[in-house]
Amino acid sequence: MEPVELRTPRLILHAPTSADVDAITTACQDPEIPRWTTVPSPYVRADAEDFVRLIGEWWEDGSETVWAAYADGELVASIGLHHIVDHPTGGDAELGYWVAAPARGRGYLTEAARAVIDWGFAELGLARIRWRAVVGNVPSARSARALGFRYEGLLRQGLAGPRGRDDGWSGGLLRTDDRTPVDWPIDLG
Repeated sequence: MEPVELRTPRLILHAPTSADVDAITTACQDPEIPRWTTVPSPYVRADAEDFVRLIGEWWEDGSETVWAAYADGELVASIGLHHIVDHPTGGDAELGYWVAAPARGRGYLTEAARAVIDWGFAELGLARIRWRAVVGNVPSARSARALGFRYEGLLRQGLAGPRGRDDGWSGGLLRTDDRTPVDWPIDLG
């Protein structure tokens, strides 16, 4: 599959290239990114180069679609549909993201995610998009809830990463959901 550029009122989302390596490297110095994701720590330029190379391979084989989101020329987030599975009744994928520290709290993530979700349902024919986060990652959960994801449960030691195994929250969004945020049975502050 060829990479696709997405645009929103404030953002341009494109598959990262070598031109994005320095911005990705800088963003991933923030300790909150590896705290909640599988991003390595410490994060060095070679990690960003590998990430960009892998993204190219994932787009090519259709297994994942990852974008770098930019606002006014600054990298604000990385977002993608991961573990894409095709099925005759509609595929599924997992939404994953991180947000650069200076961009947090500005609504960029939900804006980018809406574009990615719309594209996944319309262009990939997805029937369902999953979301998962390490228990305690309240900002990620707030974003997922704002996007209309429904809380689906606790995954005991269900997330594996560089730290080992973590408990995880899970949620889902169906193509047929109206995306109106609903209450979740966990404290999101």
